[in-house]
Amino acid sequence: MKTRNVIIIGGGISAHTAAVYTARADLSPLVLSGRGLDQLSQTSDVENYPGFPEGILGPDLISNAKKQAQKFGAEYIGDDVTGFKKVSGGYKLTTAKETYLGKTVIISSGASARKLGIPGEDTFFGRGVSTCATCDAPFFKDKKVVIVGGGDSAMEETMALYKFASEIHLVHRRDSFRASKIMQKRVLESKDKITIHYETETLEVLGDKFVSGVKIKDAAGESTLDCDGMFLAIGHIPNTAFLKGAVKLDNQGYIAVDGVKTSLPGVYAAGDVMDPHYRQAITSAGTGCMSALEAEKYLELLE
Repeated sequence: MKTRNVIIIGGGISAHTAAVYTARADLSPLVLSGRGLDQLSQTSDVENYPGFPEGILGPDLISNAKKQAQKFGAEYIGDDVTGFKKVSGGYKLTTAKETYLGKTVIISSGASARKLGIPGEDTFFGRGVSTCATCDAPFFKDKKVVIVGGGDSAMEETMALYKFASEIHLVHRRDSFRASKIMQKRVLESKDKITIHYETETLEVLGDKFVSGVKIKDAAGESTLDCDGMFLAIGHIPNTAFLKGAVKLDNQGYIAVDGVKTSLPGVYAAGDVMDPHYRQAITSAGTGCMSALEAEKYLELLE
């Protein structure tokens, strides 16, 4: 079995960036990009990625980055990694079809936004339903929005949207927020256009081509909040199940890193799988670059 210099796990912007850098370094990276869509590929307009003054569609940004990596010699296989194990001389990665050996591994498997699992949520994702106010808030200038959640991320989303939206409905299923006191204070002191709905369940996202409302249920019964968008702020789940405990994780389940170095030699992490704080395309690309440079340095030391 051929041992690869670098195996990259993931199909998002951090993975493609790592592939561009390692391919240009003549390391012939193998990218196991998975079968699902990354978060950028589910995003419509990306206006905050440098170099695109008119913005760019998320799927186009991903497609261009992949083509760029392939131009330099990166090989892509669209399978999901199901197993990861340290072996003599490197690491063994398994998929449903094949086993691969790599001297170094860059884990860029991302994180999945938690969803409610309600009707309309997937139908209108990218058409009014979002998981990132930092990314999408400017699209909701002078519009009405619903935010679902009660933790720090919900407070952060609320304040990001506060600068743009005309009306904000913050919907939380419990009778009090779980967010830190300081984050709650920021929201509660800015209540002139924020309506808080405690002990309220979100039932359905309504709309035609785009979101037009959200059906909710509280003690008084069911009702509809007319709105132009719904933001899910109920957390993210890092995609680390396939690691089966082989790499050290932090207390939130993200890969624990020193820079981009993981607990295993020659294994690096990039993008949302190691970043619970920023979760931006540009920071993901940056850590993809950092991981690639670290992998190149590690291989030089091996030789």
